[in-house]
Amino acid sequence: MDLKKITAYCEKLSSPPSDLLIQLERETHLKTLAPQMISGHIQGALLSLISEWVQPQAILEIGTFTGYGTLCLSKGLRENGTLHTIEVNPELTAISRKYFLLAGIEERVQHYIGDAQFIIPAIDELFDLVFIDAGKREYQLHYDLVFEKVKPGGIILADNVLWSGKVSDTSSDKDTEILKAFNQKIKDDSRVRNLLLPIRDGLMIAIKN
Repeated sequence: MDLKKITAYCEKLSSPPSDLLIQLERETHLKTLAPQMISGHIQGALLSLISEWVQPQAILEIGTFTGYGTLCLSKGLRENGTLHTIEVNPELTAISRKYFLLAGIEERVQHYIGDAQFIIPAIDELFDLVFIDAGKREYQLHYDLVFEKVKPGGIILADNVLWSGKVSDTSSDKDTEILKAFNQKIKDDSRVRNLLLPIRDGLMIAIKN
């Protein structure tokens, strides 16, 4: 099975991204060194659907990048809700904030620049939906820091958990071992129900009991 052809077929038969998301993806490829970090069409659509199902009052995103995922997550945000998003790289904010403004969500987005391990404890909020998509070596730390801030029934998502398929290899590097340990941690956590989906680079879904 050719995964690239399957992905292209899925994209063709799914509702297309908005013109604004297409514009953001194009600018991300033109102006960043690692444009593959963007959520993209299929995963972005799934983030939007999950948000629309949950109708969250408060969302936390760890790893803004250029804001594609932020725009998608905002789709289901309640009218008086807030989306908190954290990015360690200040050079990316010119793009993300531009698109928050163009999408008309700038007043509902709290954008933090800095290290998430210090920012998360300072946010006085209970979250309905969390999306972890920052440094992979910090995934377990971010999960632990945010867990008590998630409402019962709330959803925690973690991106890139298949790590280009390396998590299924018998021999692997340190980053792969860290992601394997994270996936096992979620599977063994009796406080959640989880589902690992082979979408894009792997998406872990954990629902807090």
